[in-house]
This record gives sequence, structure tokens and C-alpha cells, in this order.
Amino acid sequence: MRGAVIHAPGDVRFETLDDPKISGPSDAVIRTVATCVCGSDLWPYRGAEPVDEPHPIGHEYVGIVEEVGSEVTNVKPGQFVVGSFATSDNTCPNCLNGWQSSCLHREFMSTCQADYVRIPNAHGTLVATDEQPSGELVPSLLAVSDVMGTGWYAAVAAEVKPGSTAVVVGDGAVGLCGVIAARELGAERIIAMSRHESRQKLALEFGATDIVTERGEEGVARVKDLTDGIGADSVLECVGTAESMRQALHSARPGGNVGFVGVPHDVVVDGQELFFSQVGLRGGPAPVRRFLPDLIDRVLSGRINPGKVFDLTLPLDQVAEGYKAMDERRAIKTLLKP
Repeated sequence: MRGAVIHAPGDVRFETLDDPKISGPSDAVIRTVATCVCGSDLWPYRGAEPVDEPHPIGHEYVGIVEEVGSEVTNVKPGQFVVGSFATSDNTCPNCLNGWQSSCLHREFMSTCQADYVRIPNAHGTLVATDEQPSGELVPSLLAVSDVMGTGWYAAVAAEVKPGSTAVVVGDGAVGLCGVIAARELGAERIIAMSRHESRQKLALEFGATDIVTERGEEGVARVKDLTDGIGADSVLECVGTAESMRQALHSARPGGNVGFVGVPHDVVVDGQELFFSQVGLRGGPAPVRRFLPDLIDRVLSGRINPGKVFDLTLPLDQVAEGYKAMDERRAIKTLLKP
């Protein structure tokens, strides 16, 4: 098969790779229908994470089941499936508590920008649709496998409630999906922090009521102006930098909550400042599997359309251009078709 391999920062190649095979009874192999480039893939691409040796890359996927191991009974060959970037058996104590991304047998997916993918823990990870979805629905179902599920978790972790005010820090695909999640969970006011016109437009379409273009303490001050000097009930941190975390924590009111899902880089939280702020902080890798059935239903019913975050579609063999476009902010998110 063919797939993406990252060799060094800025160097992603499309190469011939070994075909994936069933290596354990809980495995499945799927034929990829669509995959994509994630904002978190840009960390190694930009050199913010080390690339010690060439390796396959990619963790978002939807596809058709080709083969299953002997323990996989919930999906079968020929079915269209959606999975998660973190595999889970869905039976361990952490899974049963709703934290599948901390499954005791978790494996993080890292080979998904390819024609075929082996899925460990397939029985607990993959969710099949009743029918083959139309091509128009594939982008939104692909979004559910990560960015929509992660944006949803950010809103849940920030405890967005009906009638509340939510702030979304970050206007990438996860942040934009966080706007959808805040709307679906009943937020009355949704403040999206964005400096980019195309992303502002999509945030408003997804349900944002206000746009704040300022960053840092100026952005915090603007949020305070919009909330009678108090701050927001819920803040979704969807970037992962020190600046975005400070902005999120300072934008929340006392007793408010921050849900952080941006992979942290050089983020340090001052314990004493957090103590006296009385702001709650929760985040981490999103337990996407917890939300998959509900989010898939919302997509199939037409209630949400997170696939609009894909503003560039390329053949998989042009994956290098997909990375470059996102790195240069010419695209919010690149969808790749094998």
C-alpha cells in the first residue's frame, strides 16, 4: 500500500509501505475511505516535537472493514466504520467510567494517512453505521473521529450548560468544532477568539454570537467587557500554547471551568494563581469513543455538519501539500482521499 511518512520537520513523503495485517485477535484492518491532516500533526512538522527517525503518521480515519480478528464481533467486513485516535477495549474500568482515552490497553493511532490501516482493540474502538453513508456525509463523519469529538470533550470538560456563556480559544478545526459543541450543549453566548476572516465566518455559522480578535491580556480584557467584568462560565482551550492557556484561565470567572484539549507545549500553570482564581481545570486526550454514537447520530440526522472545517480536499498522494497548506494557514484542515 501507499501512505504518508514523516522524515523530518517539513518533510512528509508519500511512500510504499507494508500492507497491514491482523496481528492479534482484537485487530481489524480497514480500507481507508477518508483521512486528513490534524493540527497536532503540525507539531512535529514544524519541529516542535522531535522526529527521531522516519515513521508513518496520521490518526484520523473512516473506512470499510476488510478483515477482523477472532475476538471482533461488533463489526464485520463490508461495514463503514468510524473510530478514534485512541483505541480502547471499552471494557476496562477506565472505559466503563467514560475515559476510553485512558483505556488500560490503549494504543494511539499513528498510521492513518494511508490506503489501509490496522485498528487495535477494534471491538471497543470502531462504531459501524447502519448503512453506507453518502459521500456528502463522509467529511463530517471523519471529523467525528477526532476534531468534533475533541471539541465536544472540551465543552463537556468546561461544563457548558444551557444558558451559559462560553469562550472558545483557538480557531482551528477543534476550536470551530468546540463552537458547535457549545451550541449543542445549550450555551446562550459563545465568544470565539479569532483573527482570521474565513474562520470567523465559519464560527458564526456554527453558532458563535461574538468574535474577539484580540489576543493575550487584551483578549482577556475584551472577554471581561462582554461579560460585565466577570468572565465566562466555560472556556474551551483548543490550542496548547502557554499564551492560549493563560488567556483561557484568565477569561473564566471565579467558579468557572476551563476544558483544555490543545496538546500542551511549554505550558506551565501557576498553582497559587489557579488556587486563588477558583477556576476549575480539566482536559487531556479526548475520550472520543464515549461520544461517537451520539455524534454519529447528530451527523446522520443533519443536526451538525462539522465537515465544513475541511476547506481543502486533496488526493492522498498529495499529502505533503496538505501539510504545507495548513502550516501556511492557507487551509483550516485538509481532507485526504485515497
